[in-house]
Amino acid sequence: MDTRISTTEAELALGTIEQRRHQIIDEVALPTWYWWGLAAGWIALGIISDLDRPWLSVAATVAFGAAHAAVASRVLSGRRRSQRLSVRHDLVGRRVPVLVIGALIVLAAVTAGLGLAADADGARHPATIASVVVAVAIVGGGPGLMAIGRRQVHQRARNA
Repeated sequence: MDTRISTTEAELALGTIEQRRHQIIDEVALPTWYWWGLAAGWIALGIISDLDRPWLSVAATVAFGAAHAAVASRVLSGRRRSQRLSVRHDLVGRRVPVLVIGALIVLAAVTAGLGLAADADGARHPATIASVVVAVAIVGGGPGLMAIGRRQVHQRARNA
């Protein structure tokens, strides 16, 4: 019995492995519910801020931060988009969490800027307006942000 494989068979097997690896990388994402939950929380914070009750805004912000931290610790890596598959950490690295946290910082600044602009324009509910605009960006842009993360993971896999 001859157990040697030909060069062609080896190349085919390696190609299949590489194809499967890229299919797994394509699974790197955050669940859809994460983006909708984040957007809903963002809007809730805007509405609460417009109530002009500083203590309530602080309490809601702390509660939102705690809830996000609890959820983020489970999903932020992008490795568990579904129950079906969990991608190894060494394949994903820290790129996805860094992208998401960076985006959240930028979105917080955008929310503040839009809220100040709406307030200067005389809007009755400037924080709500700003948070709705940013929430739309979160729901619409979150999956695109994950596509950027996947491209970086693909590039890292090619260079490995």
